[in-house]
Amino acid sequence: MDSDDVDAEGGSVAGGRGSGGGRGEGSGWEVARPRPGGAAAVAGVRMAGFRDRVGRALDLRVLPQPAVVVVIGLGDEPFRVEAGPASPHRDNASLVASLSPGPARIRGRDVECVEMCLTPGAAYSLLGVSPRELEGAVVGLDDLWGRQERRLRERVAEATAWEERFALVGEFLARRAAGGPAMTPEVAGVWDTIVAHGGRVRVDDLAASCGWSRKRLWSRFSAQTGLTPKRAAMLVRFDQAARALRAGGNAADVALAHGYADQSHLHRDVLAFAGCTPRALVGV
Repeated sequence: MDSDDVDAEGGSVAGGRGSGGGRGEGSGWEVARPRPGGAAAVAGVRMAGFRDRVGRALDLRVLPQPAVVVVIGLGDEPFRVEAGPASPHRDNASLVASLSPGPARIRGRDVECVEMCLTPGAAYSLLGVSPRELEGAVVGLDDLWGRQERRLRERVAEATAWEERFALVGEFLARRAAGGPAMTPEVAGVWDTIVAHGGRVRVDDLAASCGWSRKRLWSRFSAQTGLTPKRAAMLVRFDQAARALRAGGNAADVALAHGYADQSHLHRDVLAFAGCTPRALVGV
């Protein structure tokens, strides 16, 4: 399930990295996005709607990215999450993928959904649990929101227009944000610095920028994002490098452009995050 528009803004579990699909018009997927500044606008949340127009099965590997992805399924069939031979399959109507999920595949048929990409700050406020509790996994949204998830999903499924669906989700998120915790300014600032520098930052410099000790930064940042500062920097750098590789970039050139010591360093990071080589990543 691919959309050039969604991909260009950060990729996604449902919309950015499916297998076997084309992009944009003619791909078999209807892709919708809210009007800028409309009722669905919530700080730190990017939203899109997807509908399978040709009955093609969804089969994709979940790749880490610097966003928490929430998918509200609106079709009759649930998503199946396969997390490897050591974990049983799980069927979920709606999903949450953490910042750095472990190896997992998502499968589904006749998919129709609303998808949200959340910044770590938005995720901290909206999900109702510490990101650390997601433990690098893909979990059912009902595990976090309980009956609220079912009621929201039913209301959104009953709406026929995408803009109405986006408005319903936006209103729900705004209510949750009003009662949710806020990420501390220091942690939010460190995350923004990591992203702005493409992950090419030193933890000591990050700690100095907010006036904290390295130990305090490590503790506060991990509690509110689910990642250590070092891991977050690695994730942001990997995400940018992965996009460059998938756009056709040469591995050696991509390694140099994104601050890796050499091509072997890039290879190790891609293997650690994606479970495959840079060459194989292009086809994921």
